[in-house]
Amino acid sequence: MEEYVGFKWHEYITGKASTDFEDATVALKDAGYEIGVLFRALGGDCGLRIEAATPRDYFMRRNFLQKLAGTHQQVELTWRDNETLRLPETLGIFETAELNKYLYLWLAALAAQQSEEFSDWFQDNQALTNKVLETYPGMKRIYLALVDAFLALRPAISELDEESAAQEQAIQQALKEPGSIDELPPAKYAPNPVYLWLYPGNMSTCMTMPSPIEDDDGSVSSGKKKHGKRKQGERIESYDKNHGLMVFRLENLFSFSEFVPVDRAGDDTDEDDAESVADDLDVISVSRDRKAASSSIKFDLDLPASENDDLRLGEGILLPEWDYRSQSYQENYCCLQPMLGEPNDSSAEGDSEGSVTGQLPSHLRADAAKLRRQFSGLKPVRQWLNRQQDGEELDLDNWLHHVADAKAGSDSGEQGFYRTFNNQVRDLSCLILADLSLSTDTWVNNDQRVIDVVQDSLQLLCEALSAAGDRFSVYGFSSRKRDHVRYHVIKNFNERYSDQIRGRIQHLKPGYYTRMGAAIRQSIKVLSNEKSHQRVLMIITDGKPNDLDLYEGRYGVEDTRMAIIEAKRAGLQPFCVTIDDEADEYLPHLFGQNGFVVIKDPAQLPKELPRLYVNLTR
Repeated sequence: MEEYVGFKWHEYITGKASTDFEDATVALKDAGYEIGVLFRALGGDCGLRIEAATPRDYFMRRNFLQKLAGTHQQVELTWRDNETLRLPETLGIFETAELNKYLYLWLAALAAQQSEEFSDWFQDNQALTNKVLETYPGMKRIYLALVDAFLALRPAISELDEESAAQEQAIQQALKEPGSIDELPPAKYAPNPVYLWLYPGNMSTCMTMPSPIEDDDGSVSSGKKKHGKRKQGERIESYDKNHGLMVFRLENLFSFSEFVPVDRAGDDTDEDDAESVADDLDVISVSRDRKAASSSIKFDLDLPASENDDLRLGEGILLPEWDYRSQSYQENYCCLQPMLGEPNDSSAEGDSEGSVTGQLPSHLRADAAKLRRQFSGLKPVRQWLNRQQDGEELDLDNWLHHVADAKAGSDSGEQGFYRTFNNQVRDLSCLILADLSLSTDTWVNNDQRVIDVVQDSLQLLCEALSAAGDRFSVYGFSSRKRDHVRYHVIKNFNERYSDQIRGRIQHLKPGYYTRMGAAIRQSIKVLSNEKSHQRVLMIITDGKPNDLDLYEGRYGVEDTRMAIIEAKRAGLQPFCVTIDDEADEYLPHLFGQNGFVVIKDPAQLPKELPRLYVNLTR
């Protein structure tokens, strides 16, 4: 009963202290598409992700009910950095849903015009507002409606102390006439949040978003965020396991026990359980002798010994890399190493299904036979074309008909008396580039890993293309920092598809990381040497570009995007096939809306890949 009464009291007092209009609340996930379109249409950086903002500590004046309920200590503010635009997860500031949606659109327009960090929050927001209103006059109606409604919700100046009143007066005047106030008067408390303005990522009156937690070697760990919201973090000193007592009460008897710190970094708890616990925490504390959770998988891998590694072809190829921060190439920045993997003697004995390495596995033979029959219909047909004006030899049948008709007095006039041999050719070349990174070692079901699915897909597609007579090549890639990008040669354009190629595909193993830009640039060089009219670059991957160094995050995405642009400029047709559930967040920026496809069930990739190829080359 006490718990029920407490819950009802909390529900009541929190509702009374709330200033939001719940019935008019608009969620970011519902308006996200329109916000993204407007943001990019008004010149916003197309590489920025739009995500929900995390509540930030905000030291403002609170009324009695807000203090009693313990609310309004944190607020969701709009801000942006080099990778994301952060907007409130929900907006219920105004009493109509239309105005709340307008506020989302206005903030997106404001963020689209921000090109650098704030130097003065108060002045810069006024300048941004004027810039939007002058550049896009159509936004003026929305802005005026928002200002009128927002000023009605601001604190009454007559009820504030002298310092706060002067500050509030300056803010309201700046909202009415942007650019008319040069300086924000100081006050004891921060002003009530100005939801019509952007906030900096680092400011004195608001708790800044935490810096990424650094590993012991100084590198930055950036783990995957499934929900798109960041947590406030803090560094704390580690516990000394040789000191500390824990006092507890057991049936009115005080006892002493040694305090034992639990090493959560080495816990075997499922990742989903750890995420649910993290979602419930406002602040995540990390001791200095621990590493961030993502460090458990982001470790520096040693290369295999030379006698166990694939054969290196040459000394490596130096390639440039695009740095979006300086908008320039870093010449000779990456070293790409071509590799040739051949099955060893032990692998030639057979696999678990009894098939000899180099031959098609037994579980693929039925599908391969079906694909060969279907794709053989695409093979060029060699035939003679009659009644031609010129050609390799005379068309005797047509000549005899012409002579007979002339003698009968029914000559139809000049006709073609030659025939030519028509050798129809599918004028296309396809380069298949497969991601062989470490993530392909994960399981997609009880029987297959990602690498197994990729191998089956490559083998079936190669069987189909061989039956169609198309020119194709197959390469794989992985990386370990910029100085070792592994580029596996599986089949080049001049090799005939054979048991040796099948063996190379079956020999593929998970590699390292995904420095996609360098692999794409080398593929552009290879495919550009083909003289075909249609040249397709098909990329098969299971995740976004990443590596151990700064290639993580937007840097890798922008370098890959520039490599795709280079491919299009070279007259190639890049297309991406992925099994990454989160691909919709970044692949439209890389390949465009029609330049990729997401396979929701990875196990279906072997059957879907040939079908995608037909649609792509039709």
